[in-house]
Amino acid sequence: MPTPYMTEPALLESLRGQQYLVLRPVDAVATFYDREQVNVLAQAPGSLPHPNAGHVTLRGFAEPDRVPLLRESVERWTESTPPIELLVEAVDGFPPPFQVIIARLARTPSLVGSYASLTGVLDPTDFRRIGELPLGEWVFHLSLAYAGALDELAWKAVLGNCRRDVASAPREVISSVDFVHYDEDGEHIETFRLQSS
Repeated sequence: MPTPYMTEPALLESLRGQQYLVLRPVDAVATFYDREQVNVLAQAPGSLPHPNAGHVTLRGFAEPDRVPLLRESVERWTESTPPIELLVEAVDGFPPPFQVIIARLARTPSLVGSYASLTGVLDPTDFRRIGELPLGEWVFHLSLAYAGALDELAWKAVLGNCRRDVASAPREVISSVDFVHYDEDGEHIETFRLQSS
């Protein structure tokens, strides 16, 4: 059984009724993520909410009554989508009001291509998408910690201590995607393989 992404009750409650398509690193990017998250959390005053596992969100949805139909669309997309390369380029942050410390990813051709092809599959549908931006504005990332509760000075201090380019540029190729949905029973994760070469 996969490691859950979210275990904090407040986060789980806030996600109820939502669905996500995410990439889960398991090799070099995952190793970097785990080390960096420990560093970020050590910089913060008190305890910050954070994901339990590193993941790259490709899309979010609000379709609690059409989960099986959405799952079918996602599975069809995976059948024609090749593996996706992730490459960490920096530790950065989304500014207020979000205040999220992130591992920012390079816009590799396969990552950009997968986002664009998913848009092509979704555009003819009426699935309710949340948090979506046009491809040119989307920042590919792994969230390390959610610092929205910090005041301005504390936020600037944490971000200042963590922000940097990542010279080692950890990379890996992802060969599957997770379809994650949240309901009254919590988190549910289904894994689909991407197109084999």
